[in-house]
Amino acid sequence: MNLKEIANVLNTKMIINSKDCEIKDVSYNSKTAKSGDVFVCLTGEHTDGHDYAKMAVDNGAVAVIAQKEIDVDVPVIIVDDTKLALAQVANALNDYPSQKLNLIGVTGTNGKTTVTHLIENIFEKSGQRCGLIGTMGLRKSVNDTYHDAKHTTPQAPELQRTLKSMLDDGIKNVVMEVSSHSLEQHRVGGCIFNGAVFTNLTQDHLDYHITMANYARAKAKLFKSLKNDKENRFAVVNADDEYAYEMLKAVPDDVEIYTYGIKKEADVMASDIVYSVEGVQFKCVTPVGTGILKLQLVGEFSVYNALAALSAGLLAGVDFETCRKALESTKSVAGRFEVVSSKPLVIVDYAHTPDGLENVLKAAGQLRGEKSKLICLFGCGGDRDSTKRPIMAHIAEKMADKVIITSDNPRSEDPQQIITDVLSGIQSLDQDRIFVEIDRRSAIELAIKMASEDDIVVLAGKGHENYQILKDETIHFDDREEAAAALKKIKV
Repeated sequence: MNLKEIANVLNTKMIINSKDCEIKDVSYNSKTAKSGDVFVCLTGEHTDGHDYAKMAVDNGAVAVIAQKEIDVDVPVIIVDDTKLALAQVANALNDYPSQKLNLIGVTGTNGKTTVTHLIENIFEKSGQRCGLIGTMGLRKSVNDTYHDAKHTTPQAPELQRTLKSMLDDGIKNVVMEVSSHSLEQHRVGGCIFNGAVFTNLTQDHLDYHITMANYARAKAKLFKSLKNDKENRFAVVNADDEYAYEMLKAVPDDVEIYTYGIKKEADVMASDIVYSVEGVQFKCVTPVGTGILKLQLVGEFSVYNALAALSAGLLAGVDFETCRKALESTKSVAGRFEVVSSKPLVIVDYAHTPDGLENVLKAAGQLRGEKSKLICLFGCGGDRDSTKRPIMAHIAEKMADKVIITSDNPRSEDPQQIITDVLSGIQSLDQDRIFVEIDRRSAIELAIKMASEDDIVVLAGKGHENYQILKDETIHFDDREEAAAALKKIKV
């Protein structure tokens, strides 16, 4: 594309040093800008891309998109919002790939990863390839390996390149996790969605959104984006969630909607639920069929995730029986209620929000025998919403027999201060129930040591992650590996 074409896809206010040039790609990192790029100046919490425009030009950028005038000797396109401009340019340079895809977005605080994997499997079982983008990374089919996506929802240039690559590879369906950050920051700007799925909304990311109302409005943007000319558009909403109405009122009038749930009346409902360590079984009633589902997944939250995926599958045109077989064949997603030992039952889970921790402890509690103790190990990440720390402590104290508070990803914060914040939510510092071990490896060993064969140990917070982010470095750390090593050490 040339500069004039780029300017035409933007809400251009003015062009400085106007002269036509060929644009080969778009970049937002001055260090990786290359010849033929248009460099977009993004303003973040700690850095301002306008300060690095000259470096980008020195590295080969032939034009710059900015929100204010800057002193460089290449054309500068001035816009109101460079984050939106980044998405618009990336979309155009990749020839608008989402317009040619059946793109389904899944948003919510918890459950996004599992729901996207379940939807992926529904398409694959129906004989259709399905690309997946999310927290685990990105892949082009269930048999593909994950490739690092850096973020739950990638930045716009990476996202649009990925969508184009999938389209070029013959893939017609893509399911992706859509985070609230990505909606607010226009990372999915220009994406044309066929379907939007809402799992739930509970406290998280308030360091960014400040209020739950803001958080909900960010999520609702995905449903507003369904206002497009695509055929067979649909929305799927958890009727049992208190923010269901916020999502439903954002859905355009001509979009088909399925609600799902267990408690309130919904289009897709589960009843007669039976929980066990092998999985969960329930009766499912839908507008197009009724049947018994026997999942290999555990807990009430798995019922909700299955209902969300089933609703999306049905609205996407997959028959009930194929959806049922796909859901029943899906095993636990890595780091989501992942069992790493049976005696004691050791479970690794990504739960890092109050609702997530409560759900995983509730699911673990449903597996307890008469003599079983429930041991919960968790920490809270640094540089994230600190108000959830005491809330998570209160939940753990209320639901577990023994609680071990440790470090998670402290990032730039003092791990001890994070733990102090967590402890403020503990009502009774009973030394026989509440333990503090700042070193996560030692904490996992402590949890395994104190467990008998009948007990259940929940290692919460990091799930599939194989790293720990410290102040000055990121080290290899995997809760599953550490649990296995601790079990082996104790048995010896």
